[in-house]
Amino acid sequence: MNEIYREEIKRACDVLHNGGVILYPTDTIWGIGCDATNEEAVRRVYEIKRRTDSKAMLVLVDSDVKVQNFIREVPAVAWDLIELSEKPLTIIYDGARNLAPNLLGEDGSVGMRVTREEFSKQLCFRFRKPIVSTSANISGESSPRSFAEISDEIKQAVDYVVAVRRDESSCATPSSIVKLGAGGQVKVIRE
Repeated sequence: MNEIYREEIKRACDVLHNGGVILYPTDTIWGIGCDATNEEAVRRVYEIKRRTDSKAMLVLVDSDVKVQNFIREVPAVAWDLIELSEKPLTIIYDGARNLAPNLLGEDGSVGMRVTREEFSKQLCFRFRKPIVSTSANISGESSPRSFAEISDEIKQAVDYVVAVRRDESSCATPSSIVKLGAGGQVKVIRE
């Protein structure tokens, strides 16, 4: 990891530890993020997006081992899905725990993704908690596929904008989403 990444991760972690909201690159599209265990920080993300808090947001972690810290009972099939997925995969789990209550779905579920991209993985590792990752747009508007497409309104509303990967022009795409139900049932939400 280069020195610029290290410095940006340190700055972003400082903001997150103080309950702030960041704009950062992920393994998919640029995301608005905060400490996923901090209810007030999560509320601010909803405000920035102008989104009702009945719509859950997903969280990123840096390793599959951390998933079990935030899910009461991880279905066995989840481990295979995480290991075999070739592209970013968000899994919606029942029985979320140790996360801000306003982050969860009405049924107590949460979407969680193990990121493999260098910057977001190191950010999650250094922060030592899951980080909210929701698309960097006002709710109802299309998701920006590069930093250049993010509105000034979003950039000005967050507490810190990470200064790496801003000039990438490749158009990123959102992750696949699957929901795991009782008995290992797998429902594809988005391919």
